[in-house]
Amino acid sequence: MNAVPPKEMDVVLQQLPLRIGAYVPDDLLEDWFAPGTGMRPVSKAALAAAASYGRRFECEFKYYPERMEGVFWKWVPAI
Repeated sequence: MNAVPPKEMDVVLQQLPLRIGAYVPDDLLEDWFAPGTGMRPVSKAALAAAASYGRRFECEFKYYPERMEGVFWKWVPAI
């Protein structure tokens, strides 16, 4: 089964202000982007799919294993 983020997440990333992050726990990253691929650690497939999803909304994505969450944000190159 291919899960996807809820449509509300699309809205969040579309309207995300610069330099503000949207934090997603690792269990949701797996459920949304690569269900059935396993956790602990989050699968490479889920992380790649999350990064690709973020780019659709001009967002960067990084996974922080020590915090067990991924972060989407819009970069400001001038800073």
